[in-house]
Amino acid sequence: MSSKRRIEHLSFVLLAVAFLIGSCSNGPEPPEKKGSNALFEFSSPAFVNGAPLPGKHTCSGENVSPPLKWSGVPEGTKSLALIFQDPGAPKGARILWMVYNIPPSITELPEGIQAVGILSNEAKQGKNDFNEFGYKGPCPPEGKVARAIFKLYALDDAPKLPPGITEKEFVSMVEGHNLAEKQLMVTCEK
Repeated sequence: MSSKRRIEHLSFVLLAVAFLIGSCSNGPEPPEKKGSNALFEFSSPAFVNGAPLPGKHTCSGENVSPPLKWSGVPEGTKSLALIFQDPGAPKGARILWMVYNIPPSITELPEGIQAVGILSNEAKQGKNDFNEFGYKGPCPPEGKVARAIFKLYALDDAPKLPPGITEKEFVSMVEGHNLAEKQLMVTCEK
């Protein structure tokens, strides 16, 4: 058989195999359902993901929480939960802020959330690693860069937890109830 003929034969065999594989599949993938993780968006008008956190949201500035926004909450979401942590803090990972039982109809947290147990939208705040309600901005040592992460979870549950839960209780609340999650990473330098 000539080499041209072998190439034609091989091309025919490969085409036949591709056809058979295609006909054995369950058809095209279904489109993303409304509210899936692909449509779940999380952002802030104060900073861009991966960029430095503006000084007013750090311990060197006013130490106020930044504004946060989200959309595309997955279908079946009964509450949202937010945690802000500095995983590389000098004395070990630090929890800087926890907000939970955020109603799924809420699409943002404004700048400067009060340091109280229950917010006006009925969401609750946990205790940070400084044993306080509310937000604490990253505070790296002089000349060092901190990397902190905001994580937003869409949960299929709205647990009846009191204000002031700990990180361990927050993790337990999320486990097994997480429909989707998004995160924003920021840097901070003193």
